[in-house]
Amino acid sequence: MSELILHHYPTSPFAEKARLLLGFKGLSWRSVGIPPMMPKPDLTALTGGYRKTPVLQIGADIYCDTALMARRLEQEKASPALFPEGKEMIAASFAAWADSVVFQHAVSLVFQPESVAVRFARLPPEAIKAFIADRAGLFSGGTATRLAAEQAKHQWPTIMARLEQQLQREEGDFLLGEPSIADFAMAHPLWFLKGTPVTSPLVDAYPAVSAWLGRVLGFGHGASSEMSAQEALDIARDSTPAALPDEAFDEPNGFKLGQRVTIAATDYGVDPVVGELLFAGSEELILRREDERRAVVHVHFPRFGFRIGAQ
Repeated sequence: MSELILHHYPTSPFAEKARLLLGFKGLSWRSVGIPPMMPKPDLTALTGGYRKTPVLQIGADIYCDTALMARRLEQEKASPALFPEGKEMIAASFAAWADSVVFQHAVSLVFQPESVAVRFARLPPEAIKAFIADRAGLFSGGTATRLAAEQAKHQWPTIMARLEQQLQREEGDFLLGEPSIADFAMAHPLWFLKGTPVTSPLVDAYPAVSAWLGRVLGFGHGASSEMSAQEALDIARDSTPAALPDEAFDEPNGFKLGQRVTIAATDYGVDPVVGELLFAGSEELILRREDERRAVVHVHFPRFGFRIGAQ
Protein backbone atom coordinates (compact mmCIF):
# COMPACT_ATOMS: atom_id res chain seq x y z
CA MET A 1 0.00 0.00 0.00
CA SER A 2 1.36 3.43 -0.92
CA GLU A 3 2.01 5.96 1.81
CA LEU A 4 -0.21 8.97 2.35
CA ILE A 5 1.81 12.09 1.52
CA LEU A 6 0.47 15.52 2.43
CA HIS A 7 1.95 18.56 0.69
CA HIS A 8 1.23 21.52 3.00
CA TYR A 9 2.55 24.32 5.17
CA PRO A 10 1.85 24.83 8.89
CA THR A 11 -0.30 27.98 8.82
CA SER A 12 -2.69 26.95 6.03
CA PRO A 13 -6.28 26.60 7.35
CA PHE A 14 -7.23 23.94 4.81
CA ALA A 15 -4.01 22.08 5.57
CA GLU A 16 -5.06 22.08 9.22
CA LYS A 17 -8.38 20.59 8.13
CA ALA A 18 -6.52 17.82 6.26
CA ARG A 19 -4.18 17.17 9.21
CA LEU A 20 -7.18 16.85 11.54
CA LEU A 21 -8.86 14.43 9.12
CA LEU A 22 -5.74 12.27 9.23
CA GLY A 23 -5.73 12.48 13.01
CA PHE A 24 -9.42 11.58 13.27
CA LYS A 25 -8.81 8.53 11.10
CA GLY A 26 -5.74 7.58 13.15
CA LEU A 27 -3.59 7.39 10.03
CA SER A 28 0.17 7.61 9.54
CA TRP A 29 1.38 9.96 6.83
CA ARG A 30 4.40 11.68 5.32
CA SER A 31 4.77 15.44 5.45
CA VAL A 32 6.19 17.46 2.54
CA GLY A 33 6.61 21.17 3.21
CA ILE A 34 5.64 23.58 0.45
CA PRO A 35 5.98 27.38 0.18
CA PRO A 36 2.99 29.41 1.35
CA MET A 37 2.97 31.38 -1.91
CA MET A 38 3.97 30.96 -5.53
CA PRO A 39 6.15 29.72 -7.11
CA LYS A 40 5.70 26.10 -5.97
CA PRO A 41 7.60 24.19 -8.68
CA ASP A 42 7.69 20.80 -6.97
CA LEU A 43 3.98 20.89 -6.13
CA THR A 44 2.82 22.08 -9.54
CA ALA A 45 5.03 19.44 -11.17
CA LEU A 46 2.66 16.91 -9.59
CA THR A 47 -0.62 18.78 -10.03
CA GLY A 48 -0.03 20.32 -13.44
CA GLY A 49 -0.67 23.84 -12.18
CA TYR A 50 -3.14 23.55 -9.31
CA ARG A 51 -1.61 25.70 -6.60
CA LYS A 52 -3.94 25.57 -3.61
CA THR A 53 -2.93 24.00 -0.30
CA PRO A 54 -2.98 21.17 0.65
CA VAL A 55 -2.50 18.38 -1.88
CA LEU A 56 -2.67 14.68 -0.99
CA GLN A 57 -0.46 12.23 -2.86
CA ILE A 58 -0.83 8.46 -2.81
CA GLY A 59 1.79 7.00 -5.14
CA ALA A 60 1.05 8.43 -8.59
CA ASP A 61 -2.43 9.63 -7.62
CA ILE A 62 -2.73 13.31 -6.70
CA TYR A 63 -5.82 14.57 -4.86
CA CYS A 64 -6.78 18.24 -5.01
CA ASP A 65 -9.21 19.92 -2.58
CA THR A 66 -9.92 18.73 0.95
CA ALA A 67 -13.53 17.87 0.09
CA LEU A 68 -12.25 15.09 -2.17
CA MET A 69 -9.42 14.17 0.19
CA ALA A 70 -12.00 13.43 2.86
CA ARG A 71 -13.74 10.96 0.56
CA ARG A 72 -10.42 9.33 -0.33
CA LEU A 73 -9.51 8.96 3.35
CA GLU A 74 -12.93 7.39 3.92
CA GLN A 75 -11.92 4.74 1.36
CA GLU A 76 -8.58 4.33 3.09
CA LYS A 77 -10.18 3.70 6.48
CA ALA A 78 -13.95 3.47 6.76
CA SER A 79 -14.20 3.87 10.53
CA PRO A 80 -14.56 6.26 12.21
CA ALA A 81 -16.74 7.68 9.47
CA LEU A 82 -16.55 11.23 8.14
CA PHE A 83 -19.90 10.76 6.41
CA PRO A 84 -22.08 8.95 9.00
CA GLU A 85 -24.71 6.66 7.55
CA GLY A 86 -28.01 8.47 7.02
CA LYS A 87 -26.38 11.89 7.40
CA GLU A 88 -24.17 11.89 4.32
CA MET A 89 -25.87 14.77 2.51
CA ILE A 90 -26.33 16.90 5.63
CA ALA A 91 -22.67 16.47 6.58
CA ALA A 92 -21.34 17.18 3.08
CA SER A 93 -23.64 20.18 2.53
CA PHE A 94 -22.78 21.76 5.85
CA ALA A 95 -19.08 21.20 5.15
CA ALA A 96 -19.37 22.89 1.75
CA TRP A 97 -21.01 25.91 3.39
CA ALA A 98 -18.36 26.13 6.10
CA ASP A 99 -15.51 25.72 3.60
CA SER A 100 -16.85 28.59 1.52
CA VAL A 101 -19.01 31.06 3.45
CA VAL A 102 -17.46 30.71 6.91
CA PHE A 103 -13.95 30.51 5.50
CA GLN A 104 -14.57 33.66 3.44
CA HIS A 105 -15.56 35.51 6.61
CA ALA A 106 -12.52 34.21 8.48
CA VAL A 107 -10.14 35.33 5.72
CA SER A 108 -11.60 38.82 5.74
CA LEU A 109 -11.33 39.07 9.51
CA VAL A 110 -7.80 37.66 9.66
CA PHE A 111 -6.55 40.03 6.97
CA GLN A 112 -7.94 43.21 8.47
CA PRO A 113 -5.03 45.60 9.18
CA GLU A 114 -4.99 45.14 12.97
CA SER A 115 -4.73 41.36 12.65
CA VAL A 116 -2.16 41.46 9.84
CA ALA A 117 0.07 43.69 11.95
CA VAL A 118 0.18 41.05 14.69
CA ARG A 119 0.22 37.93 12.51
CA PHE A 120 3.10 39.17 10.36
CA ALA A 121 4.91 41.22 12.99
CA ARG A 122 8.21 39.38 12.47
CA LEU A 123 8.23 39.66 8.68
CA PRO A 124 9.84 42.54 6.78
CA PRO A 125 7.41 44.88 4.97
CA GLU A 126 8.42 43.60 1.52
CA ALA A 127 7.58 40.00 2.53
CA ILE A 128 4.15 41.08 3.77
CA LYS A 129 3.50 42.95 0.51
CA ALA A 130 4.54 39.90 -1.51
CA PHE A 131 2.20 37.65 0.48
CA ILE A 132 -0.75 40.03 0.10
CA ALA A 133 -0.06 40.32 -3.64
CA ASP A 134 0.07 36.54 -3.95
CA ARG A 135 -3.30 36.20 -2.22
CA ALA A 136 -4.79 38.89 -4.45
CA GLY A 137 -3.72 36.82 -7.45
CA LEU A 138 -5.16 33.69 -5.85
CA PHE A 139 -8.57 35.35 -5.65
CA SER A 140 -8.44 36.76 -9.18
CA GLY A 141 -10.54 35.38 -12.02
CA GLY A 142 -12.93 33.16 -10.09
CA THR A 143 -16.41 33.56 -8.64
CA ALA A 144 -15.16 34.22 -5.11
CA THR A 145 -14.83 37.86 -4.14
CA ARG A 146 -13.13 39.26 -1.07
CA LEU A 147 -15.72 40.06 1.57
CA ALA A 148 -15.26 43.53 3.02
CA ALA A 149 -14.02 43.44 6.61
CA GLU A 150 -16.92 45.65 7.70
CA GLN A 151 -19.44 43.19 6.28
CA ALA A 152 -17.61 40.21 7.76
CA LYS A 153 -17.68 41.87 11.18
CA HIS A 154 -21.35 42.69 10.72
CA GLN A 155 -22.37 39.11 9.83
CA TRP A 156 -20.02 37.17 12.10
CA PRO A 157 -22.24 37.32 15.23
CA THR A 158 -25.07 35.67 13.30
CA ILE A 159 -22.87 32.77 12.21
CA MET A 160 -21.51 32.24 15.71
CA ALA A 161 -24.86 32.61 17.48
CA ARG A 162 -26.36 29.91 15.26
CA LEU A 163 -23.37 27.65 15.86
CA GLU A 164 -23.52 28.24 19.61
CA GLN A 165 -27.24 27.38 19.66
CA GLN A 166 -26.71 24.21 17.64
CA LEU A 167 -23.99 22.99 19.97
CA GLN A 168 -25.97 23.84 23.10
CA ARG A 169 -28.98 21.84 21.91
CA GLU A 170 -27.27 18.93 20.13
CA GLU A 171 -27.44 15.73 22.17
CA GLY A 172 -23.90 14.65 21.27
CA ASP A 173 -20.56 16.41 21.51
CA PHE A 174 -20.35 17.36 17.82
CA LEU A 175 -22.37 19.26 15.23
CA LEU A 176 -24.39 16.24 14.10
CA GLY A 177 -24.13 14.41 17.41
CA GLU A 178 -21.30 12.15 16.27
CA PRO A 179 -18.13 13.48 14.60
CA SER A 180 -18.35 14.11 10.86
CA ILE A 181 -16.80 16.08 8.04
CA ALA A 182 -19.03 18.99 9.16
CA ASP A 183 -16.94 19.43 12.31
CA PHE A 184 -13.61 19.57 10.53
CA ALA A 185 -14.86 21.98 7.85
CA MET A 186 -16.19 24.33 10.53
CA ALA A 187 -13.15 23.99 12.77
CA HIS A 188 -10.42 25.15 10.43
CA PRO A 189 -11.72 28.73 9.87
CA LEU A 190 -12.05 29.10 13.65
CA TRP A 191 -8.54 27.68 14.14
CA PHE A 192 -7.38 30.35 11.69
CA LEU A 193 -9.05 33.09 13.74
CA LYS A 194 -7.48 31.74 16.94
CA GLY A 195 -4.06 32.54 15.48
CA THR A 196 -3.79 36.04 16.96
CA PRO A 197 -5.17 37.84 20.01
CA VAL A 198 -6.89 40.29 17.65
CA THR A 199 -9.26 37.71 16.16
CA SER A 200 -9.29 35.01 18.86
CA PRO A 201 -12.07 36.77 20.86
CA LEU A 202 -14.37 36.23 17.87
CA VAL A 203 -14.30 32.55 18.85
CA ASP A 204 -13.61 32.72 22.58
CA ALA A 205 -16.79 34.71 23.28
CA TYR A 206 -18.88 31.60 22.61
CA PRO A 207 -18.38 28.95 25.34
CA ALA A 208 -20.11 26.03 23.63
CA VAL A 209 -18.20 26.72 20.41
CA SER A 210 -14.90 26.97 22.28
CA ALA A 211 -15.48 23.67 24.06
CA TRP A 212 -16.48 21.95 20.81
CA LEU A 213 -13.45 23.36 18.97
CA GLY A 214 -11.21 21.94 21.68
CA ARG A 215 -12.75 18.51 21.14
CA VAL A 216 -12.24 18.67 17.37
CA LEU A 217 -8.65 19.89 17.63
CA GLY A 218 -8.11 17.18 20.22
CA PHE A 219 -8.20 14.53 17.49
CA GLY A 220 -4.68 15.72 16.63
CA HIS A 221 -2.82 15.09 13.42
CA GLY A 222 -2.07 11.37 13.46
CA ALA A 223 1.50 10.13 13.11
CA SER A 224 3.58 12.03 10.58
CA SER A 225 7.19 11.96 9.43
CA GLU A 226 9.07 14.28 7.12
CA MET A 227 9.67 13.59 3.44
CA SER A 228 11.50 15.75 0.90
CA ALA A 229 9.77 17.10 -2.19
CA GLN A 230 12.22 15.19 -4.35
CA GLU A 231 11.35 11.91 -2.63
CA ALA A 232 7.67 12.57 -3.29
CA LEU A 233 8.37 13.30 -6.95
CA ASP A 234 10.43 10.11 -7.22
CA ILE A 235 7.55 8.11 -5.73
CA ALA A 236 5.13 9.59 -8.29
CA ARG A 237 7.53 8.78 -11.13
CA ASP A 238 8.14 5.21 -9.96
CA SER A 239 4.52 4.35 -9.12
CA THR A 240 1.59 3.21 -11.23
CA PRO A 241 -1.70 5.07 -10.75
CA ALA A 242 -4.47 3.15 -9.03
CA ALA A 243 -7.29 1.53 -11.00
CA LEU A 244 -10.11 3.89 -11.94
CA PRO A 245 -13.30 3.85 -9.85
CA ASP A 246 -15.92 1.28 -10.78
CA GLU A 247 -18.53 3.84 -11.79
CA ALA A 248 -20.04 4.85 -15.12
CA PHE A 249 -18.47 7.79 -16.97
CA ASP A 250 -20.99 10.64 -16.75
CA GLU A 251 -20.25 13.96 -18.46
CA PRO A 252 -23.48 15.81 -19.34
CA ASN A 253 -21.72 18.60 -21.26
CA GLY A 254 -20.40 16.25 -23.90
CA PHE A 255 -16.75 15.86 -22.95
CA LYS A 256 -15.53 12.41 -23.94
CA LEU A 257 -13.44 9.73 -22.29
CA GLY A 258 -9.84 10.26 -23.38
CA GLN A 259 -10.41 13.84 -24.55
CA ARG A 260 -7.73 16.43 -23.79
CA VAL A 261 -9.35 18.99 -21.49
CA THR A 262 -8.68 21.49 -18.74
CA ILE A 263 -10.03 21.25 -15.20
CA ALA A 264 -10.03 24.27 -12.90
CA ALA A 265 -11.63 25.47 -9.68
CA THR A 266 -14.46 27.93 -10.16
CA ASP A 267 -14.14 29.98 -6.96
CA TYR A 268 -10.48 30.97 -6.55
CA GLY A 269 -7.09 29.54 -7.42
CA VAL A 270 -8.51 28.95 -10.90
CA ASP A 271 -5.25 27.88 -12.58
CA PRO A 272 -6.26 25.23 -15.18
CA VAL A 273 -4.74 21.75 -15.26
CA VAL A 274 -4.44 20.16 -18.71
CA GLY A 275 -4.67 16.44 -19.28
CA GLU A 276 -6.58 13.47 -20.66
CA LEU A 277 -10.02 13.02 -19.12
CA LEU A 278 -10.11 9.50 -17.70
CA PHE A 279 -13.06 9.58 -15.35
CA ALA A 280 -16.13 11.68 -14.57
CA GLY A 281 -18.19 10.29 -11.70
CA SER A 282 -20.81 11.70 -9.37
CA GLU A 283 -18.18 13.15 -7.00
CA GLU A 284 -14.84 12.96 -8.80
CA LEU A 285 -12.99 13.91 -11.98
CA ILE A 286 -9.64 12.36 -12.97
CA LEU A 287 -7.07 13.61 -15.46
CA ARG A 288 -4.08 11.70 -16.75
CA ARG A 289 -1.04 13.86 -17.28
CA GLU A 290 2.70 13.51 -17.77
CA ASP A 291 5.17 16.15 -16.63
CA GLU A 292 8.62 17.04 -17.83
CA ARG A 293 10.16 14.76 -15.19
CA ARG A 294 8.53 11.75 -16.90
CA ALA A 295 6.04 11.14 -14.10
CA VAL A 296 2.67 9.83 -15.30
CA VAL A 297 0.10 10.81 -12.71
CA HIS A 298 -3.65 10.79 -12.24
CA VAL A 299 -4.83 14.12 -10.84
CA HIS A 300 -8.15 13.91 -8.96
CA PHE A 301 -10.60 16.78 -8.47
CA PRO A 302 -14.07 17.08 -6.93
CA ARG A 303 -16.84 17.58 -9.48
CA PHE A 304 -18.52 20.15 -7.24
CA GLY A 305 -16.74 23.51 -7.46
CA PHE A 306 -14.66 22.59 -10.51
CA ARG A 307 -15.30 22.87 -14.24
CA ILE A 308 -14.14 21.05 -17.36
CA GLY A 309 -13.10 23.12 -20.37
CA ALA A 310 -12.06 22.36 -23.93
CA GLN A 311 -8.36 22.25 -24.67
